[in-house]
Amino acid sequence: MTTKSVGWWFPCERMKLKSLLLRYYPPGIMLEYEESGQLKTKSIDLLDLHTSTDVNALVEEIQKAEPLITASRADQVKLLIQRLQNKLGQYSNHKFYLFKVLRAHILPLTNVALNKSGSCFITGSYDRTCKLWDTASGEELHTLEGHRNVVYAIAFNNPYGDKIATGSFDKTCKLWSVETGTCYHTFRGHTAEIVCLSFNPQSTLVATGSMDTTAKLWDIQSGEEVFTLTGHSAEIISLSFNTSGNRIITGSFDHTVTVWDADTGRKVYTLTGHCAEISSALFNWDCSLILTGSMDKTCMLWDATNGKCVATLTGHDDEILDSCFDYTGKLIATASADGTARVFSAATRKCITKLEGHEGEISKISFNPQGNRLLTGSSDKTARIWDAQTGQCFQVLEGHTDEIFSCAFNYKGDIIITGSKDNTCRIWR
Repeated sequence: MTTKSVGWWFPCERMKLKSLLLRYYPPGIMLEYEESGQLKTKSIDLLDLHTSTDVNALVEEIQKAEPLITASRADQVKLLIQRLQNKLGQYSNHKFYLFKVLRAHILPLTNVALNKSGSCFITGSYDRTCKLWDTASGEELHTLEGHRNVVYAIAFNNPYGDKIATGSFDKTCKLWSVETGTCYHTFRGHTAEIVCLSFNPQSTLVATGSMDTTAKLWDIQSGEEVFTLTGHSAEIISLSFNTSGNRIITGSFDHTVTVWDADTGRKVYTLTGHCAEISSALFNWDCSLILTGSMDKTCMLWDATNGKCVATLTGHDDEILDSCFDYTGKLIATASADGTARVFSAATRKCITKLEGHEGEISKISFNPQGNRLLTGSSDKTARIWDAQTGQCFQVLEGHTDEIFSCAFNYKGDIIITGSKDNTCRIWR
């Protein structure tokens, strides 16, 4: 259990607890409190919470560590923890059924992405548009037109979900309104195709990565460029912020990964050690570790405080195409062109289980929010759901007629979207 504070810690007499809010994934309780007339927030992260955790003992532990949780609040905290436990047990044996097949675009799809709740999703295409869809009805809500080339990278500003960013081979990124479909800004400055993008968690910045070897940060309000991140010698193909939004990580075909200070645009350190192109690079939830995947058949785990490599995860016989942490950062999953996926413990760095069954390369892998299931998408035209601990295949999602390049859970873990080269999206629930 850890407490993260936004702002400095002050003695309890000067702080007054205003409200307690739940954060389901990863499990935690958000505290809103008043200090010297200012409203502040901090979080109690319950990353070790399980359905079998002794709630009374945990509440006692929280009370000792957090002065804002007084005896009078103990029962309320207990109820909140029980609600978190109920969520962790949800959907673990959920069977998914095909809900909708959407022929989204005339020309091939490039990417699909869900908003946080899964109520709507977006598709990017070679037809130069991005389309916004209502998940429940399958109805097209907006077509976002204006790019002059392939729309390749797409994202919602989750958790808010009121804006969409699109990155294109026309070298620009556009920011759109989810509600109206209008374009707020066109971000110009890259000299080659934009292939990855990400919003910061606060939804104040959007970062773009390009074939021109640079990444750029853009201000969402003003539409102005904030920083250009220069230093890579080949295209940037992976880019993400850490949970607090003060660091950004870029992975490049130059075999390196660089961590940048998002507030200053300065390079913090470069992670060197891979001997082939990088395929993925990301932080774990508490920002203590960085995971990188490479075409050199390995993943590497790095200490995020000093940039030192703490482990090399081996075992795959071919390129690593995707890798991820679960929501708590305790488990790591790797997907490979060898047709298998593996699950590792972030603490011991040992392989827990191997996922075998696909008949083609696995290009996408992700955990469900509860962390007990894995979703994989493969060139064998299927997506599969696996038990994250045993590696047993729980379900095969069949029906696509060409390779699956994208698959994802929504925030609750009760909806799956798959995108395929057969030019359809399928919604499973």
